[in-house]
Formats: sequence, structure tokens, C-alpha cells
Amino acid sequence: VQLQAYGGGLVQTGGSLRLSCAVPGLSLDNKAIAWFRQAPGKEREGVSCIKNSDANPVLPESVKGRFTISKDNTKNTVFLQMNRLTPEDTAVYYCAVRNGRLITSELWRAGAYEYWGQGTQVTVSS
Repeated sequence: VQLQAYGGGLVQTGGSLRLSCAVPGLSLDNKAIAWFRQAPGKEREGVSCIKNSDANPVLPESVKGRFTISKDNTKNTVFLQMNRLTPEDTAVYYCAVRNGRLITSELWRAGAYEYWGQGTQVTVSS
């Protein structure tokens, strides 16, 4: 299954973007879903996660209050709403899906996710 992430672009500091990730042929029920990002020269980091179908989203402090993850099961699509963007948010953003639930200690381990999108570039200018 190849996820299809889109919606990235160039935005000024303080602006907003909404990323989408289409998940063709795979139900989002009973899945863990997440968004990661990777900036040049840095490791891939998780920025939002829903660890199972009925869980509340989990976000790291760096984006809490600014980013929101959501999903539409009827459209097999995952979203990442990003507000009050800063240049530190510049990165390639990836969506990821795992069959089944995740335990808390696995949330930000990229290897825990089986399906990945190709990434979409987000650039925030100062």
C-alpha cells in the first residue's frame, strides 16, 4: 500500500497549512496513524499520532497547540492541520500507518509503521 501525502508548500511564519494523506485500499479502522517530519541533516521525528481507533491524539510539546491530526474513515484519508508555523517547522512531512494498535513506547519509532507516504515538502519563510 502506497500512501499519498500532499498539501505541502511555501508559507510565511505564522501561516497555516493542511496536509492530507490518502490511504488507498486500506481501512483506517483499528490502525495507528501518524505524521513524521524530517528536516535536512536531522533525524525523522514524530509530530502527531493516533495510536488506535478510539484514542486521543498524541503530539510532542514542540507542536502541541499548533498541530492537529485527524482522519476521515469514510474517505480513507488522514489530515494534519498546522497553524502558527515557524521556520523550525520546515521539513518533509510523511504520513504513516500501522496495522493494529501501538503501545505508547512505540509511538515515535518509525520502524513500528508498515506503510508510508512519499513525503510532502513544507517550507516556512521568516
